[in-house]
Amino acid sequence: MKHAEERPYADPEAAARKLVELAATVEGVQDGRIYIERINASFMFNLKGSGSEFGAGLKHAIERGWLWKHESGTYVKLIPPVKIC
Repeated sequence: MKHAEERPYADPEAAARKLVELAATVEGVQDGRIYIERINASFMFNLKGSGSEFGAGLKHAIERGWLWKHESGTYVKLIPPVKIC
């Protein structure tokens, strides 16, 4: 008997990929800045992710070099992939 549903974003890799996908759909306001609440709201309310899943996904995306977060924590930027010639 299964008592708890599996959470699709319990894996930080899956959460990070979804956060990058969400960030790519948001129009940056200045120099590509994406306010963190724009991706947080979509992740938590539309996708029903939890706060800990958001935090783990964000940390994973930053560690992987997919996102950059300002020291204030108010915005992120997408980091373009490096092209190898």
